[in-house]
Amino acid sequence: MPAANNNVVKHQAFRNIGLIGRLGSAKVVETLKRLSRFLDDAGYHVILEDRTATVLLGHGHPEASRRRLGELCDLVIVVGGDGSLLGAARTLCHSGTLVLGVNRGRLGFLTDISPNELEERVGEVLAGQYELEERFLLDAELYRDGERVGDGDALNEVVLHPGKAVRMIEFELFIDDQFVHSQRSDGLIIATPTGSTAYALSGGGPIMHPRLDVITLVPMFPHTLSSRPIAIDAASEIRIHIGETNQTYPHISCDGQTRAVAKPDDVLVIRRKPERVQLVHPVGHNFYEVLRSKLGWSNRLGD
Repeated sequence: MPAANNNVVKHQAFRNIGLIGRLGSAKVVETLKRLSRFLDDAGYHVILEDRTATVLLGHGHPEASRRRLGELCDLVIVVGGDGSLLGAARTLCHSGTLVLGVNRGRLGFLTDISPNELEERVGEVLAGQYELEERFLLDAELYRDGERVGDGDALNEVVLHPGKAVRMIEFELFIDDQFVHSQRSDGLIIATPTGSTAYALSGGGPIMHPRLDVITLVPMFPHTLSSRPIAIDAASEIRIHIGETNQTYPHISCDGQTRAVAKPDDVLVIRRKPERVQLVHPVGHNFYEVLRSKLGWSNRLGD
């Protein structure tokens, strides 16, 4: 599958707009109310995610589950941080619904719009002035004696880690059925380009442009100085065989959420997901500008 195209301005008429917000934040609730009023005044049909609706009493809009929201809406706006958008993306990728993020979190690599420019930027998107970018996800499946016992999907990364135990994990790594190496380490981060600025970055992995069709494998505190991150074709199948002599039960996390606990001799298989999430950016979105802003990189000499 070819790499996704970026910087393409689309012109699509929106009618049904879904809203999802991070729970437990007064600022998110404030922004959701403001956004809802703006959409109502502009004549759009607003549908609230059912869990989001619990913090907007008396809102007067129809409600739907997250998956149903994807089936009903032309566009879903997520108010929160990157974690909120990650959760929405894992569900909405199945319907191909366009997803736009309003940042009410910390870094906000995926949530582009700041609250102080809410109406202006959202209005531009609704007018058809936006850039569409596809991001791929990962599917993870855990097998025990040939039977699947756990699964999950991730937009950022799949992580094999020891959980609460302070022990190294022994495992063997295969890529497209070819043996790569055996390793003793605290685990392994399998990251998409989207996730290259998340946990993998903290583990010493490279920053990857979102247009790349690449997966990186970043070892976590390996017991050898020669272990380094590896970048592979995103179409590859990754297979991790948990060592039979492990004294701990490694955890498998997807986007920071534990999805399965492995036993010695289990096999973890990771592939690129067939569906992709459709992210909407305001016109002029610049990946390198985002990096400079979020990571505190210096501006040009003389500025």
